[in-house]
Amino acid sequence: MRSLWLKILKPHGWITKWLIFAALLTVLVLNASGALQPVREFLEAEQLTFALTDERIFTAYDVLNALLTLTILIWISAMVSDVAETQVHRLPGIRTANKELVIKFAQISIYVIAAILGLDMIGLDLTTLTVFSGALGIGLGFGLQKTASNFISGLILLMEKSIEVDDLVELTDGTYGFVRRTGARYTLVETFDNKEILVPNEDFITNRVTNWTFSNTRARVEIPIGVAYDSDLEKVKEILVSSAKANPRCADDPPPVCYLRNFGDSSVDFLLHFWVDDVQNGRWSPQSEVMMDIWNRFHEEGIGIPFPQRDLHIRSGLKENSAQNELVANTKPPSDNNE
Repeated sequence: MRSLWLKILKPHGWITKWLIFAALLTVLVLNASGALQPVREFLEAEQLTFALTDERIFTAYDVLNALLTLTILIWISAMVSDVAETQVHRLPGIRTANKELVIKFAQISIYVIAAILGLDMIGLDLTTLTVFSGALGIGLGFGLQKTASNFISGLILLMEKSIEVDDLVELTDGTYGFVRRTGARYTLVETFDNKEILVPNEDFITNRVTNWTFSNTRARVEIPIGVAYDSDLEKVKEILVSSAKANPRCADDPPPVCYLRNFGDSSVDFLLHFWVDDVQNGRWSPQSEVMMDIWNRFHEEGIGIPFPQRDLHIRSGLKENSAQNELVANTKPPSDNNE
C-alpha cells in the first residue's frame, strides 16, 4: 500500500505522470462545473458531518476535496522538482557539489510553498495551527532527530565540499569505495566489489573519514620485507628500489625509498615506500606486482626470505625418567633369609 501511494504521488515515467495529472485535473474540472453535484450532496449529508471545534464543521466532501487538492499539489511539486533537478544538472561550469546544494534548496522551497498554498486552498487558517505545530515540532524533534541530523549533515557536506561525487573514501567501520551520490538522508558509496552501501550523512560529520582524493589522487604504498642475516644488504636495498621503479604506476616524484628498519629475531627487516598518482585505480595491484618482481629477483640473486625458527627443549620427560631411575635404585630385592 505504501509503495502504491509513493508511485501515485511521485511516479517515474513521464507518461504515467501526465495520465495521473489528467485524471486528477478531470476530477477538479467536473467538480467545479457541477457535474459531481449529486456526489457532493451525498458527502455533505448530516450523517457524514463532524465538528472539529465549535466554530469549524467538516463534511466528508471537505475531507476528500482537501486530500485531492493536497495530492495534486504534492504531485505538481514533485514534477517541478524533477524538472528543476534536470535543468540544474545541465548547467555548465558548476561543480557537482554546488549543483546538489542548489537542488536541495530548490526542493525545500518548492515543497514549503506547495504546503502553504495547499493549506490556504482548503480553507485552513494557519493561525489555528500554532498549538498543533508546537506539539508536532516537539514530536518531530524526538522521533525524527536522526533524520533531521542526517539532512543537516548532508547540507554541511555540500557546503564544505569535503565529500564529493567520485571521491574515494574510507570509513572507520571498514567501508571503502567511491561516492556515487549524495542524498538528503544518506550518501551512496560503491565499493570495489560493486556493493552499494547507503551511509547516513551523520557518519561523515561525527566520525573520522579518510578521503583519498580530497585534494589530490596521490597515495603511498608500503611493502615490509625481511631477508636472511647472511644477505648482501646493499644488494637487497638496490633490488627493492629498482623493482618499485620498474612498475609503470610508480610515481617519479617523490622517488621510491627503502629503509632498514629492524634487526629482528630471524631476519633483517626492510621497509619499501613508493607512490602512485592514481589511487582511485587501487593500491593492491601495484603492490602485488612489485612484490612478485622482488620475489623473482631474490631467487635469481640467491637471497632468502627466512621464516621464524624456534629451539624447543623438553625437560618434563627427563625429570620423569630421573624419578623412575631413583625409584628403581631404592627398591631392594626380596630377602633369602627364610631359605
